[in-house]
Amino acid sequence: MKLYKLSFMALALVATATSCNDFLEQEPPSSLTPEGFFSDESKVEAAANQFYQDVLPGHGNWSYGIYANDVQTDNQVNWWPDSKFGNGLWKTGNDNGNWSWGNIRNINYQLNNVVAAYKNKQINGADANVRHYIGEIYFMRAYCYFDMLQKWGDLPIVTEALPDEEATLVAANKRRPCNEVARFIINNLDTALTYLKSDFEKRHTRISPDVANLLKSRVALYEGSWLTNFAGTPFVPLGQGWPGANKDYNSGYQYPAGSIEQEAKFFFEVAAKAAETVAEKYKNQLATNTGSVPQKEGDPENPYFNIWGSIDMSGTPEVLLWREYSKSLGIVNCVEVAIQHGDYGVGVTRSLIESYLMKDGKPIYASSYKYDDGTVNKVAVDRDPRLTIFLKQPGQVNVFKNMSAPEDHYVLEEPLADIMGNNSELNYVTGYALRKGGTFDKSQTGNGNCANGAVIFRATEALLNYMEAQYMLNKNISSGKILEYWKIVRERAGFTGEAIDPQTTIAATDMNKEALDWGAYTAGQLLTDKVLYNIRRERRCELIAEGLRQMDLQRWRSYDQLMNNPAHIEGIHLWNSEQNQLYVDGGYNLRADGSTSATVSSPDLSEYYRPHEVNMSASNNYRNGLTWHMAHYLQPLPLKQFLLTAPDYATKENSPLYQNPYWPLEADQPAEK
Repeated sequence: MKLYKLSFMALALVATATSCNDFLEQEPPSSLTPEGFFSDESKVEAAANQFYQDVLPGHGNWSYGIYANDVQTDNQVNWWPDSKFGNGLWKTGNDNGNWSWGNIRNINYQLNNVVAAYKNKQINGADANVRHYIGEIYFMRAYCYFDMLQKWGDLPIVTEALPDEEATLVAANKRRPCNEVARFIINNLDTALTYLKSDFEKRHTRISPDVANLLKSRVALYEGSWLTNFAGTPFVPLGQGWPGANKDYNSGYQYPAGSIEQEAKFFFEVAAKAAETVAEKYKNQLATNTGSVPQKEGDPENPYFNIWGSIDMSGTPEVLLWREYSKSLGIVNCVEVAIQHGDYGVGVTRSLIESYLMKDGKPIYASSYKYDDGTVNKVAVDRDPRLTIFLKQPGQVNVFKNMSAPEDHYVLEEPLADIMGNNSELNYVTGYALRKGGTFDKSQTGNGNCANGAVIFRATEALLNYMEAQYMLNKNISSGKILEYWKIVRERAGFTGEAIDPQTTIAATDMNKEALDWGAYTAGQLLTDKVLYNIRRERRCELIAEGLRQMDLQRWRSYDQLMNNPAHIEGIHLWNSEQNQLYVDGGYNLRADGSTSATVSSPDLSEYYRPHEVNMSASNNYRNGLTWHMAHYLQPLPLKQFLLTAPDYATKENSPLYQNPYWPLEADQPAEK
């Protein structure tokens, strides 16, 4: 009976089995390949291809695709905040669907078999091709583990598709410290790099050494930041109250580098070196932003805008990996339709809008240009050229290509944003919306039948990763290539003159006026280091809607301040503004009484629209803002796993597993802190 249950638990790494008996009777599981399968190159390729679908991100249908992956941060929001921002709303459970090891098990099974076959010279085909596919599978394991690392911190390190043996399964539940997991991920990427071929595929739809190095820099930067910002807490090995210390197998643990400071340094050095490898190759190939948005046939193209607004991204050097879609093959998304309307229920926050600089490179409060947020159109005037091209503005043309095409889910001209409702196809969550990823192509506006490409990795991130990692090593802006890379990012973003120099921004920054930006905080304290803050700001503005904001806020420990000062998510300047008159003239019913029938938030709360505070009745758990608990930096392990791995089901405490900091071992309970 116990073996039956153990084989069902996630660490048995069952791949989509409907029951334990089903799994135990399958050898191998139906979703995997049998031993001896890898006899030729095409079969190794097929195994690698499957993980592109199973592991890597892409556009989901009926959504804004990957451009909505910053949602539930201070960049983008929808109408319903995540329970992690509520007071006691996130609770422990017997199950947690995110504690899912299916992909890792499948990868381990495939990898072990294909590597064995390769070493035994049993695979027919071009050696370089076979090696490349093996490298891709190593990369996929690293990618999966990094995703798990961000959710759970300490993890078991499993490299085999485990047999259904009780002792083996229980032993596999020993969690390794988060830094050891990060080292394991980096080692996997190093192994991948020994197999991957640099010129394997020209269209950038397959993993390359550049992609592996970019992910390596991302992982190392994450872990170096985590160790630095959570030092002394239960979230790092040997920190006060670290739950791993209660397990014998962690007894006497020491950092491989000698101390937490040296361990963080190790990761920052790895991040800087890997990022520099990519940055040096692509720093002169980055697309330049013209600052303008084409509005009719014959208008000059904007190469920077087209990085994302394309069906085919193979001609853009800085796109290191992208996912292709095809209407003819039925591999489609809904991105273009989302962009034609209100981004399918994803809005941009006032916090993000105000973090963008004016076009002279100075913050909105320190520029010779006047910042005016009286209307959405005025917000984009004399601003960072990235905001100018990506912020949707009333009156702009949304579609002008292939106008004879039959597809019909388009909006010819951008209207006044309708914020009064929560219809994802019609309404705008905050009044601000992005057009990032749009093509202006009517033939792509079939409902659920768009083929907009998805950027998965791009080279500019390498420059940003290097800047931060190198600065964290010595806190000197003149160190290495920080200033060189920073100026390149600024110039390609469309800045000119003195605005290209980040020193212009740094000198004009007043940290007390940057409090809306969650990234301006670490451990509940507003940063005093203006250089570090502006590195974070540059990253925020360059990587908007690319799905990295939550990861950054987590590793920077940028949520603590919400525990004492809940955040009130705001959008457009609704009251005491020209924007208000536009709604009045448009016949909109601005009911702001806080009732369940209210259409907008009250001016008594703020002049800015608060989408989560329209209904101020007791039924709205977020009417007083978004709060935080320390436990929420990591997820609670599913409680079922503790009993499944405890000897004779005695007590949860006897399991080799341990719960994450401040999460209880009782079901349906909120975080303790």
